[in-house]
Amino acid sequence: MHELSVAHAIVSTVVTALPESPEPRGRITSVRVAVGALSGVVPQALEFAYDVAAEGTPLADAALRIEGMPVVIDCPACGHQELSGTTDFHCPSCGELCGNVVGGKELQVLDVTFDDIPARAS
Repeated sequence: MHELSVAHAIVSTVVTALPESPEPRGRITSVRVAVGALSGVVPQALEFAYDVAAEGTPLADAALRIEGMPVVIDCPACGHQELSGTTDFHCPSCGELCGNVVGGKELQVLDVTFDDIPARAS
């Protein structure tokens, strides 16, 4: 299950990017990632692995939000076309076989959401 190493990479990437400010920045409530249909990552397995990888980190209670990204091809005749699956790379408009995949391989952290911190009373 390589999703555990992917989950560790997500956690490490987010934790490393956190500001090192002495001011409290709020609790992290969610991490949103894009997972392409051709990335080789199983979203359900990644969700499970994320809980394990985030344990003991600032992300321990943060939800993982996975956005599935479709396969997109570049048809020479029709331009970019979204495919309904991952096995047939014919253009859904004209039927031409297209080998230029331009979307669906994504695996990236999109954003991190924090709780708002109430302003301190002076």
